[in-house]
Amino acid sequence: MNSVFLATLQQQQSSYTPIWLMRQAGRYLPEYRKTREKAGSFLALCKNPELATEVTLQPLRRFAFDASIVFSDILVVPEAMGLQLYFSEGEGPKFTNPIQSTLDVDALKVITPEIDLAYVMQTIKNLKQELPKDTPLIGFSGSPWTLACYMIEGGSSKNYEKIKAWVYAHPEQLHTLLDKVSIAVADYLIAQIHAGVDTIMLFDSWGGVLSESAFGEFSHRYLAKVLTRINLALPQHQVPSIVFTKGGGVWLEHLNQLECDGLGIDWTINIAKARAKTSKILQGNLDPVILSVADRPTIKQQVMQILNGYRDANNGNANGHIFNLGHGILPTAKPDNVAYLVDIVHELSQR
Repeated sequence: MNSVFLATLQQQQSSYTPIWLMRQAGRYLPEYRKTREKAGSFLALCKNPELATEVTLQPLRRFAFDASIVFSDILVVPEAMGLQLYFSEGEGPKFTNPIQSTLDVDALKVITPEIDLAYVMQTIKNLKQELPKDTPLIGFSGSPWTLACYMIEGGSSKNYEKIKAWVYAHPEQLHTLLDKVSIAVADYLIAQIHAGVDTIMLFDSWGGVLSESAFGEFSHRYLAKVLTRINLALPQHQVPSIVFTKGGGVWLEHLNQLECDGLGIDWTINIAKARAKTSKILQGNLDPVILSVADRPTIKQQVMQILNGYRDANNGNANGHIFNLGHGILPTAKPDNVAYLVDIVHELSQR
């Protein structure tokens, strides 16, 4: 596959800096909103391979992205393990039966992803038939820690008091849960690789809520377990991997030890400082709000700052950087701004 995105991840020379956006298929696009309405709900959209394929392709028809990402949700894994998932309008994902005790942990199902998450695998197979030949497909999962947060909190949280009660009062029980989730996540990503994805990504969205010592024990440790299990299972068929910990810029030296190819960074760390902390490929890190509120000169100025900052910190070499947002694109993002962002990144980063 002749892909600048994959070449960059494999530490090869590239002719420009590739760009894709987290949540690039989403509510900022009117065609996505129409498709979601047709599906009936967000979860129904995720579980319909034909419609999930369609919304994955929608941003590629508008914008010259250098990679595509499977349309799904990180919480399909805990749902497959036995938690009852629903999405409440304006409130986000919820579980009706969150984990409250070790009995709930013991009751979690050991999943067979090819069966329990067959709809994701079918979406991947559809996309490999539909995507342009040189557009790589990214598969993904939430990290064990992030999934455990949702599983114990029952949904999103401001202070993470429920799961932190396990961190500080019941750490061994939490380790038992994280071990189970790690196996499920690794096997899910292995199944996605067998189905045809070209890259995998782990979203550690809530790793940044932990203290440094707790991050090492409850997040980093299980990111490493997932990656090791995948690498052992696929010695002849490894694909590049990216790990993104939101708020994880302070731990890049620790994340650098992981068996992955790239590290995502959010907008809270200067990309030049990030480059000094890790030898991995870097992905990031424009503030997503810019696409909702800024004009074109401001977008160009922010893009130049990131591209130049990376190059200057990398001895004048622009290779080894994948442009992205510092988190997912917002529903308020303006499609015209997204189009301009993609074009200006490609233009300014030509070698």
